[in-house]
Amino acid sequence: CEHHCYSQKPPEAGAGWGQGPPLPCPPAPMPAYDAHVYKRQVWRRDCQCSWGGGTVLHLATPSASCEHPRVLTNNYNKILQPDPEQGVLVVCGSIYQGLCQLRSMANISAVAVRFPPGGSDSVAVFPSMLNVAANHPNASTVGLVLRRGGGGGARLLVAATYTGFGSPFFPRNNSLEDHRFENTPEIAIRALNARGDLAKLFTFDINPSDDNILKIKAGDKARHKLSFVRAFLQHGATPPARRPYAYLALNSEANAGDKESPAHSLLARICLGEPAEATLNGSGETKKLTESYIQLGLPAAGMVTVLDSVVQGTGPACEKRNIQLQPEQLDCGAAHLQHPLAILSPVTATPIFTYSGLTAVAVASVNNYTVVFLGTASGGLLKINLDSTMKVISRRSISVAYGEPVHPIMQFDPSDSTYLYLMTSYQMTRVKVAACSQYSTCAECLAAADAYCGWCTMETRCSLQHECTNFTGANFWASVSGGVQQCPSMTILEPEISIDKENPALIIQINGTIPNLNGTNVSCDYGNNIHTVARVAGDYVNQFIYCSLLPHEKYPAFPDDQDHVVVETSLRVNSKNIIWANFTIYDCKRIGNIYPKRACTSCLSARWKCHWCPSTYSCVSNHSQCEDALRMEVSTAQDCPQIVPAPLEPMPTGVSRNIIISLANATFSEVNEFLKALGRFGQVFGGSKTPCSLVGLHTSEKSHRFPVNLQLKDKPDRFIDSPEMMTVEVYNCATGSADCSQCLGREDLGHRCLWSESSSSCRLQTEPPQASEDCPPPEIRKIEPLRGPLEGGTLLTIHGRNLGRRFSDILGAVRVGAVRCAPLPHRYVVSETVVCQTGEAPEAFSDVVTVNVSREGRSRERYSYVLPVVQSIAPQNGPKAGGTRVTIRGSRLDVGSELRVLINSSKQCMDLSRTDSSITCTMPAVELTTAVPVCVQFENKSCASHNITFKYEKNPVISDINPKKSQISGGRIITLEGRGFGLVQNVSMAVRGIGREHTRCKVHTDTAITCPSPAASNVTVGSKPAPVDFYLNGRLYTDERSALDEEMYPEEALHISKFSLGYYADPQFSTAKKEKWIKHHPGEPLTLVIHKEPDSLGLESNEYQVKIGLISCEIQIVSDKVIHCSINESLSSSERQLPVTIQVGKFNYTIAMLHLGGGETAIIVSIVICSILLVLSVVALFVFCTKSRRAERYWQKTLLQMEEMESQIREEIRKGFAELQTDMTDLTKELNRSQGIPFLEYKHFVTRTFFPKCSSLYEECYILPSQQLSSQVGSQVQETHPLLVGEWKIPENCRPNMEEGISLFSTLLNNKHFLIVFVHALEQQKDFAVRDRCNLASLLTIALHGKLEYYTSIMKDLLVDLIDASASKNPKLMLRRTESVVEKMLTNWMSICMYSYLRETVGEPFFLLICAIKQQINKGSIDAITGKARYTLNEEWLLRENIEAKPRNLNVSFQGCGMDSLSVRAMDTDTLSQVKEKILEAFCKNVPYSQWPRVEDVDLEWFATSTDSYILRDLDDTSVVEDGRKKLNTLAHYKIPEGASLAMSLTDKKDTTLSRGNILHLFPVLPTDESVEHKKSHRQSHRKKVLPEIYLTRLLSTKGTLQKFLDDLFKAILSIRDDKPPVAVKYFFDFLEEQAEKRGITDPDTLHIWKTNSLPLRFWVNILKNPQFVFDIDKTDHIDACLSVIAQAFIDACSLSDLQLGKDSPTNKLLYAKEIPEYRKIVQRYYKQIHDMPPLSEQEMNAHLAEESRKYRNEFNTNVAMAEIYKYAKRYRSQIVAALDANPTTKRTQLQHKFEQVIALMEDNIYESCSEA
Repeated sequence: CEHHCYSQKPPEAGAGWGQGPPLPCPPAPMPAYDAHVYKRQVWRRDCQCSWGGGTVLHLATPSASCEHPRVLTNNYNKILQPDPEQGVLVVCGSIYQGLCQLRSMANISAVAVRFPPGGSDSVAVFPSMLNVAANHPNASTVGLVLRRGGGGGARLLVAATYTGFGSPFFPRNNSLEDHRFENTPEIAIRALNARGDLAKLFTFDINPSDDNILKIKAGDKARHKLSFVRAFLQHGATPPARRPYAYLALNSEANAGDKESPAHSLLARICLGEPAEATLNGSGETKKLTESYIQLGLPAAGMVTVLDSVVQGTGPACEKRNIQLQPEQLDCGAAHLQHPLAILSPVTATPIFTYSGLTAVAVASVNNYTVVFLGTASGGLLKINLDSTMKVISRRSISVAYGEPVHPIMQFDPSDSTYLYLMTSYQMTRVKVAACSQYSTCAECLAAADAYCGWCTMETRCSLQHECTNFTGANFWASVSGGVQQCPSMTILEPEISIDKENPALIIQINGTIPNLNGTNVSCDYGNNIHTVARVAGDYVNQFIYCSLLPHEKYPAFPDDQDHVVVETSLRVNSKNIIWANFTIYDCKRIGNIYPKRACTSCLSARWKCHWCPSTYSCVSNHSQCEDALRMEVSTAQDCPQIVPAPLEPMPTGVSRNIIISLANATFSEVNEFLKALGRFGQVFGGSKTPCSLVGLHTSEKSHRFPVNLQLKDKPDRFIDSPEMMTVEVYNCATGSADCSQCLGREDLGHRCLWSESSSSCRLQTEPPQASEDCPPPEIRKIEPLRGPLEGGTLLTIHGRNLGRRFSDILGAVRVGAVRCAPLPHRYVVSETVVCQTGEAPEAFSDVVTVNVSREGRSRERYSYVLPVVQSIAPQNGPKAGGTRVTIRGSRLDVGSELRVLINSSKQCMDLSRTDSSITCTMPAVELTTAVPVCVQFENKSCASHNITFKYEKNPVISDINPKKSQISGGRIITLEGRGFGLVQNVSMAVRGIGREHTRCKVHTDTAITCPSPAASNVTVGSKPAPVDFYLNGRLYTDERSALDEEMYPEEALHISKFSLGYYADPQFSTAKKEKWIKHHPGEPLTLVIHKEPDSLGLESNEYQVKIGLISCEIQIVSDKVIHCSINESLSSSERQLPVTIQVGKFNYTIAMLHLGGGETAIIVSIVICSILLVLSVVALFVFCTKSRRAERYWQKTLLQMEEMESQIREEIRKGFAELQTDMTDLTKELNRSQGIPFLEYKHFVTRTFFPKCSSLYEECYILPSQQLSSQVGSQVQETHPLLVGEWKIPENCRPNMEEGISLFSTLLNNKHFLIVFVHALEQQKDFAVRDRCNLASLLTIALHGKLEYYTSIMKDLLVDLIDASASKNPKLMLRRTESVVEKMLTNWMSICMYSYLRETVGEPFFLLICAIKQQINKGSIDAITGKARYTLNEEWLLRENIEAKPRNLNVSFQGCGMDSLSVRAMDTDTLSQVKEKILEAFCKNVPYSQWPRVEDVDLEWFATSTDSYILRDLDDTSVVEDGRKKLNTLAHYKIPEGASLAMSLTDKKDTTLSRGNILHLFPVLPTDESVEHKKSHRQSHRKKVLPEIYLTRLLSTKGTLQKFLDDLFKAILSIRDDKPPVAVKYFFDFLEEQAEKRGITDPDTLHIWKTNSLPLRFWVNILKNPQFVFDIDKTDHIDACLSVIAQAFIDACSLSDLQLGKDSPTNKLLYAKEIPEYRKIVQRYYKQIHDMPPLSEQEMNAHLAEESRKYRNEFNTNVAMAEIYKYAKRYRSQIVAALDANPTTKRTQLQHKFEQVIALMEDNIYESCSEA
């Protein structure tokens, strides 16, 4: 909520907070316990005001004088306490120095009690009643409303951190005049009777006053810095013997100077009253604070100390050391001492839970458990369940508000404590304390160990206790405390039932938490709507249920492959199933069908009671169903008839053989044998062995196994049991044996095969072999790899033929040269493949691989042992999060079969790829930043790399992203700011939850990365910003802190990104008239105006791209609604239509089609026009030729004269330029050697610029005092000006009122609303002249010089008003003159902002130009009276006579300016004063002009001979009289020769000499003489013969000589330095462009004129004409005239209008006419460079302005400026008051009353004041 008031600079900005008497500090050291306490802040938009402390105020709004301007200030809520009995809400904030308001609880927008009271209710209001809460954002305050018994009113307990002088919250300028908060107590009980006497409201004078406050002494405040966390009342009923308490939780900071002073968490206990008077809300009469004590359970009297050494109070003195307290004195309210107590040893505790980033805490006690809710800085809510021993039994977390910190105040809902209220930055949330419903079973519910959750048995759900019906009854609700074993369940005592059992029943035992079921409707539920009646039996402790089983016909169907079915039954109570259990129905008869090959053994080994019946060869459930049943109790599964498993010899395919099968327990008389393979039957035999004769089996495979079973005769589905499946192997020699070794190797498998070398085939061996057959030698066809490391270990694979018949053949038979290679048995393939591990070689070599199996086989390829070399790793460093892709360089790195790269001997480098010269892999993450060794390991042997290290650096940090918005189509460039990006190789960006892929980013610098935003697929416009994840080197970017928490609590490792991106609809564009077709004629320039719908994206101009076809359209103007772009090149295309598309990121939209046409018509028109022009040209040519012949003769004649004159001028310029260059080179060297250019100090620059002429406000102008003549020439004399810092000269008796009045007036001027109304009111007065306006603007600039940001905002507001007024008339005339206050303010603002640039860049070329002008003027004759000279730039100052002047070099001695003697160049036509000036200039060129002796103060003496000397003066007895007047003496008059010796000395003051000032009075008019008249007329007639205009060529000569210096100056003014860009110019020009755009002014000429009027014409022309504003030099009238010509050239260069020059044009415009076009290009280029600079934010400009203010603070006497402004205020008092009344804002804030108060103070009509008691 926003309030407007007279605000001061906020405390955090570093300013003072107002004036007042010395005041208090925070409470004393107190007992401590260790805990984590968190900072509290409530953000609210408001403003900061302050008032004095010693004056009784009769105002509704706090106010006081203050030197700081009022600005909108954030208000930080400090206390929000409801008082329902009075119906008010106590609201205290940081503004107005901690003021409290009483607002209505029915409508908090309304103030219930206005305080301080206004109008007729005025009461004496003291600062202590106003300064309640802490007045700084970070200073703590807690409050509590206390009720009193018997309707005695309420009290407000307040504890606030001290923010006065010496505290960290006090402004950093250490202004000692502000002691506002030093008398406010740290803890106070204040009156809060809203309906009583307002004079008592918020006071603490409750008999006596000091007993309701606790203040720390001023000297101890620094050692006892307190911050308060919470105030609370003791809850619950209080035992009669105990008193009720209020508690304050606070922190005491560690004392920096004392090592034994740690930080403490403290608890202050305050007695509230007698137990008899105790009420539910608190107590009766509140006890005195000093009778309470600050403690936590005082254990014994011996541990107690008195705090009177640090607490300020009025109680009786006590013994500080030997205090003896009785135990009863420790009770609350005992009259022991009027001082707080503290225990000596702090009470300590161990943290039970630690977590980083906790911001809020709320605690509840539930079912003997403690539940702690913790809010986190990342928007999470943790729930910690603690048992009675304070041990953490469970913890849960949820995300409440993504990335927003939870506010410290977190409260349970007063009406329903199962809900918790919490706040974050943007929302308030009501969270249920437990989500019990997420647990579906009782075991899950109770195992979760959530104190709130329990199992509601009768409702079969996990719930809060009060949500369970009949929860107060026994065993209806199971809590966590009993554990999972108390979950309700049931046990079926006979859970297995045969399908043949008749009339079965279920007996169910009840376990766990179940209430007594007697008297309830109980049944058994079998599902499918089948119920049977149940009966409850047993006592309450052991309950039993009897249930009938479901009917036989409703038994569920048996699965095909099972002999049983599981049935679930539920106990149904009152129509709800509460517990479940399973029982089994089985059927023995199904066993034989399910296991036909093991029917008997399966029957007798089943879990059910089944019996085997041999007669029927089946399984039965009841032995009565079979006469000869083998009962399970008697016989086991081993008694069953069965085949005895025995291995059978392999059979060749197609060969008939007899098979013998052994039987056990065979009691059959007949057996029908059956070989299931091919249906061959054998002979019938009795006994235990059964032969199956002449069985023949076939296979085309290498080998195949056939199963063997015996089937009962005449019972095709009955088999003799075969517990283990018996098989016979049939083999085929012809298949699968490609060579001799493979064929003969089958012998080991029992295959009798023989190899035929002739046919290269394998066949069946029909007769026993005669001798062991040998195979051909091994044949090696291929080996791989071909290289390996010397240490061996390489797995060498050998492919070939006849590589051994079995593994034993090749064991020890493989070698590489002489080195063994050990074969691996599991990798051996008979005859075909050998894989062996190479041994270690002593040195590098290459040899063939040999395999020796009775005969030796050798490889064609050679295997090489080599030494791999590792040389380097790149990059050599990367982030510790890992992911860096490194390349290890070396040679022979691709050798061997296995390669590992180990980091620090433990972690592996992943994703390996390698070539001969490099290995590439991805570095793992590590914990610490350190350099680690990198080991390249071949074949798990030793490291091949030595001294190769990789340095893990700190992870890159992303601090911010901008912009934070994107269009849905994506592609917007998002810039990441941070540090350490130089370590990043690849970056990608993903926005969570929008359903698109990652986008690739680009690293630009160590601090900048740009990413295109991804396109969004499932985003609703305006939804909450989506979290953004960044992947640096493939690793998800996380904060260090959150990564720490994830390690501590991995189950909560939910990554929370601190960045988010808001998605908004794509921008919408259309053409100006929304047409879809645009016609355009080829060859013409094209300008497009594109309309843009408003959007929330805040796109910059460089983010738009407009194209016509494939040609880009250059964007020139971008505003909120319009985009202008133009194409200057010709649009030529084979197609007649081109699309006009606009692109923003990936959003591409075609707004129209451009139609190219009109070509044929244009050609016809062009031909007609050309024909007409041709005819006219012929006529004109004929006329021209006739006239030109006549003119040519005249031209030839003139040309000869011009050439002659031009050669003379050229010669003169060349000679003059050479001389001047020489002189200026000497001057430049001299400047570098000396103290440099004589710049004026900043304060003198400001006063001269702001007040160029004497102001009527002062009796005297500012002056540079004339040199005090003394023996020491050049002593520094300061410039005097009333506004420069000095004492404010006012009568002492008026000083207090005047100072207070000026202070209050300053506060008013720092209110933007007042100042703007004030300026407008004065400007509306007709007698408020232009001079007054300029003067007021300059005084305001001085007064607000310390706050240039505020001054700039005022100037901008006034300029907007001026632009509004000009735009409606002729906008081009704006800022043309300085006729208003704001125009002069702009001049001054430019002067301040451009001073540094002027001094550092423009100063030197400007000074050199002035010196060059002076040197050039002095080269020729100068008229001593008129000042006209031979060489000049100004026609009016041109000496139009040809006077021959010869130079004279004089040797002059002068004891001054640091030199003894010099050679000085003068002209023989120079007067003696002119000679003296040249001598002084030569001697004092390194001294500022203000320190030069004046010409009148020196004498010049000529030593003609060794004995004769003459004093040389302008006038003396030797002076020549001509035309009745004396001529001034010159060097030629005295006939002073070349090289003459002269001495100059200071004049003796006693000697009265003729000074320059009375020359004009010394020319007596002589009597008329005919001869004189004759001479005079003769001379004049002679002069008339020479045209004066002939001498105008000298102007050209001078111009040419000075041209280089002028070019250097203009270049310096109109250029931009990279190291110091013109910040102010950019900022102001952008402001002008913004204003023009808002008003739809699109004419570029208007903007050019505005810029020219605001900078070049307003500032630079002023400086060019007035160098004395910048330098301490002598600006003569002649130099002034020359600079006027240069200034005119600069003005013309900045102008847009073409110069209309003719023969009658003034020379000052003609002189530089040729250069003006070139200068104009420079000006336009300068404006474009400014436009192309990156835009400045308000923060950057404010920082720049603040730096300028800081640089020159305390230079000016602002009180004098304020006093002068006040004179205007006084003169137009009534008009200003009327204007303030007329303005609604100023009227609402009662500024007119403040203004009247200023008038009253300044005019000595001050109201009576009284000081606080």
